[in-house]
Amino acid sequence: MQEFICSSIKNFPSSAKVSWTSPSNIALVKYWGKKPIQLPANPSLSFTLNNCYTKTEIEFKKSSSFSIELYVDGQKNTSFLEKIETFFSRIKEFCPYLFNYQLTIHTENTFPHSSGIASSASGMSALSLCILSIEKYANNLSESQFYKKASFISRLGSGSACRSVYGPIGIWGNHNSFSGSNNEFAISYDAVHPIFKNYQDTILLVDKGKKQVSSTVGHKLMNNHPFSSLRYNQANHNLIKLKEILSDGDLDSFIQLVESEALTLHSMMMTSEPYFILMKPNTLSIIEKTWEFRKENNVPVCITLDAGANVHLLYPDQEKDNVLSFVKDKLVVYCENQQYICDRVGNGPTLIKEHYA
Repeated sequence: MQEFICSSIKNFPSSAKVSWTSPSNIALVKYWGKKPIQLPANPSLSFTLNNCYTKTEIEFKKSSSFSIELYVDGQKNTSFLEKIETFFSRIKEFCPYLFNYQLTIHTENTFPHSSGIASSASGMSALSLCILSIEKYANNLSESQFYKKASFISRLGSGSACRSVYGPIGIWGNHNSFSGSNNEFAISYDAVHPIFKNYQDTILLVDKGKKQVSSTVGHKLMNNHPFSSLRYNQANHNLIKLKEILSDGDLDSFIQLVESEALTLHSMMMTSEPYFILMKPNTLSIIEKTWEFRKENNVPVCITLDAGANVHLLYPDQEKDNVLSFVKDKLVVYCENQQYICDRVGNGPTLIKEHYA
């Protein structure tokens, strides 16, 4: 972690305004369970999304006293401040220059937060990229140093956020099959068959409300879970399988592994102590209807789930018309207000603007 400590705080501007968009991601091999502080119990791999993202702007003003004002969707917000303040306390050692500023943060999502579409991943990565931009300006960080440290500090806010810094695929957690993989930060990965580079993800919004059990609580329940060690071994083996699948473009094997991972994630929730269920009846209906559609029409579409009730349909770009017709005809009835999001694999975050004075 020594490499991530800021080398100098001399050349920082008196004021700045920086904004980034950073995407959510959908894990194919899931991480569930972590060790202090924000280290994964098993490695994970995710598709970076394109349309589900957070846009964040930070205005920096030099001041003798540190303060934060947070605005969410244009409204002053205090409910998320505790999480932001915890994050800043964790990164103080690595970004001490922040505490010489008054910060005004404006953030907004293109999708519902706290509903299981990894809003903390996009939110914390966007925030981290804004923070690191001012350090890059002051200390001439290279591109690789910039993204590596952005991934590192993103993890201290939300584990999965470290993967959102990269596209089209992020890998987080040490694994012998992936050179450079690390528990402290994510790495990018693009050694994949062309069919996966524009893979589609249609997200069916079964429940847009806040989850009954947060991911933070769910992760902690893995500490004494009777099946945790078996799950961690399974995830490591599945990463080996997935690397070959992504290279070969084997869609049948992709479907089997991705769906198994999704259902295993939720089985860990249902067998923890205390146990809980984040899926809803409509989640199961969508899964069953999708399996029927795949079997009857020989369309390579599969489901996956994050820690929530919403269902992600993953499928090749050439199947887009078939799958969207199926969604409109058969699945929207199971979605809250018949809403769904059309997304795809993306290339990672985008710098919107930066100004220093």
